[in-house]
Amino acid sequence: MMIALALVFSYLESFIPINLLIPIPGVKLGFANIVVVFALYMMKPVDAIIIGVLRVLLSGLLFGNPMTIAYSLVGCFLSWLVMTLLKNTKLSIVGVSMLGGIMHNIGQLIVAVVLTSTVRIAYYLPVLLVSGMVTGLVMGYASKLVIDRISKIKKNV
Repeated sequence: MMIALALVFSYLESFIPINLLIPIPGVKLGFANIVVVFALYMMKPVDAIIIGVLRVLLSGLLFGNPMTIAYSLVGCFLSWLVMTLLKNTKLSIVGVSMLGGIMHNIGQLIVAVVLTSTVRIAYYLPVLLVSGMVTGLVMGYASKLVIDRISKIKKNV
């Protein structure tokens, strides 16, 4: 069910004309990451990576291409790894999500450097760091709201 929800979020995000609001190539909001962050905190880390990887594969097959899968898989794994390592520290969910967003973009940049065989593309790093931080903040805050509400419901049941 969580994979389906993440896939629906990915699909719905494709209808948002983000390029009109933020004219930076490759920037996405990452709504599906709400599901991954939720799984990381409310389930097990292995559940979060399974959800993330299957969402990337399915959305790539349905709405993308092999290149989008390659970029997203590396970003997904690096993001998950850093968030898993940081989730039990003093960082908040929002802080962990922000670092996850940054690492996702760094992972995608690594794929771009490898595929183009040039490090010059790394000039794009500052833009990707800022966009990863902002989208990670927004998705982290949304994840926190969902987790807080569900925790409150579970407590009252």
